[in-house]
Amino acid sequence: MHLAAERSATDPRARRITRLLAAAAAALLAATAATSAAAQTIRQYQFEPDGATYRLALKEVERPEAGPNEVLVRVHAVSLNRRDVLMLNARYGPGGNSAGGIPLSDGAGEVIAVGPNVSRFEVGDRVAGIFFEKWIDGDRSAEINGSARGGNASGMLSEVIVSHEDALVAIPEHLSYEQAATLPCAGVTAWVALFKHGGLEAGDYVLLEGTGGVSTLGLQLAAAAGARPIITSSSDEKLERAKALGAFGTVNYRENPEWQRTVRELTGGAGVKHVLEVGGEDTLPKAVQALGYDGHIALIGGLSGFASSLPVGALMTLGGRVTGIYVGSRADFEALNAFIAEHGIEPHVDRVFELEDAPAAFDLMENGDFMGKIVIRL
Repeated sequence: MHLAAERSATDPRARRITRLLAAAAAALLAATAATSAAAQTIRQYQFEPDGATYRLALKEVERPEAGPNEVLVRVHAVSLNRRDVLMLNARYGPGGNSAGGIPLSDGAGEVIAVGPNVSRFEVGDRVAGIFFEKWIDGDRSAEINGSARGGNASGMLSEVIVSHEDALVAIPEHLSYEQAATLPCAGVTAWVALFKHGGLEAGDYVLLEGTGGVSTLGLQLAAAAGARPIITSSSDEKLERAKALGAFGTVNYRENPEWQRTVRELTGGAGVKHVLEVGGEDTLPKAVQALGYDGHIALIGGLSGFASSLPVGALMTLGGRVTGIYVGSRADFEALNAFIAEHGIEPHVDRVFELEDAPAAFDLMENGDFMGKIVIRL
């Protein structure tokens, strides 16, 4: 066997046959890759009417093309937000989504083609879409507000999307596509609430309600900045996981209905400096009771229904500030990414589904039995 191998290695005819076989294999591999890259159709989910609500329909559609200042992105991962379930159930409000709209605002992938005049990205760059396609920086406007991804032609639950180059950001090198896909909505929201409007500093006490996407990412950001995050949950198991992510204190609100008192005790009676208010009607009054002097409440969600009134007297006494948060701009996303890269933060992903199992991901999002983010891999 050994002599035969040596003879083959020195035989010119054998070497020629080996080279030809290798060349043929390489050509076949290249042709297969080229065919795959230039496939004429792609798979994507669309909202399809189902009585008074919608269902998810997996469609095979024509592959988009990049026009001037546009790029094609091969989406590798997307993540869910509460907003996506509301759209599926036709509860997001006018203009929330429409039949044929593509679900999900959050996704990350690789640039596979660029159109004329593109200057911000090249083929091979790793990118994520921004939540509002037209919000680059500065204040929001009605036009910007109408450019939110998800439930329209710009949704991310598609193997390939076309996007204006300005509506994308580069993602930190250390993040996987699954991790990067968690950031466009929940990550930017937490960043804007804590740092842009809250002015978070090391040593500040931060109240995080629940262990959903915004709260868990807020926990990770606050801990990385040297703050002291206190997080609530109805699950002791989730609270243990929160400690591993950097929680200074934890409170089980199911076992402790007056959880705001425990939160205040954890601060030595001073109260928290920041609140990520995602609970809404049931939690806002208690969040105000946990707030310290000159603290900041970021109004983000309404899991229990949106509060119809603010306790103005208590807020005035405390000198408290309240800010409504609706994600942020591309500049905010880029600031978040710089912070994540600097501190090596890895967003917490609870579970990853495959494309064909997207309906199960929506079911998990709706029943709430998760921590952090739910991701779908494409």
